[in-house]
Amino acid sequence: MTETSKVTTAARPKFLRKGEQTRAAILDVALELASRDGLEGLTIGLLAEKMKMSKSGVFAHFGSREDLQIEVVRLYHTRFEQDVFYPSIKEPRGLPRLEAMFARWVKQVTVEIALGCIYISGAVEYDDRPGAIRDHLVAMVQAWRDALERCIKQAMEAGHMRPDIDVSQMVYEMYGLILALHHDARFLHIPGSVERAEASFRRLIESYRPQGSDSAASAPKNSKSAAKKAA
Repeated sequence: MTETSKVTTAARPKFLRKGEQTRAAILDVALELASRDGLEGLTIGLLAEKMKMSKSGVFAHFGSREDLQIEVVRLYHTRFEQDVFYPSIKEPRGLPRLEAMFARWVKQVTVEIALGCIYISGAVEYDDRPGAIRDHLVAMVQAWRDALERCIKQAMEAGHMRPDIDVSQMVYEMYGLILALHHDARFLHIPGSVERAEASFRRLIESYRPQGSDSAASAPKNSKSAAKKAA
């Protein structure tokens, strides 16, 4: 190996690390812009301006605008899993885990009130637009719905909830609470929206519990709202 090739080989890992760091920084800014303006509002020109880079410099890290948008969706999903899903599955199986998933989901919405939710805004942008971006959004939302369904079934198996529950119906109702929370808190700026969502979820759980069960056994140890917890 020549002296020149040794230098090139030694420098390559550092170059790759720098490239990966730049790409990660671009995606961070892209996610912020997409949360605020929607995935369709994300342009290479705006991103380059925010990053103080040339358009060609941004393009060097992504093959196309669609590739960039897909990577933003993936990043959002990864962070949602890290903040909501993975901490929740550390809780005991059954109702404690389901309550943790919903509580962290609500907390996530409170964080996103100032920016926006990629899943919700993406559903509006791509509900009737077939393509790779829509496919990724649908797959990731479905993965979360599947996780909720598994958790509900585990709660039924543990005896925390009635065995005759329509699981899909319960997921629908939980999703409805989150959508209502996002609408009232972000669009209408109605005070107390988080507390209403939490109270509605508690009533939902009670409606699905076995007859004569002790509701206090599964009640959250701290009844303060997710917004207060996050403070």
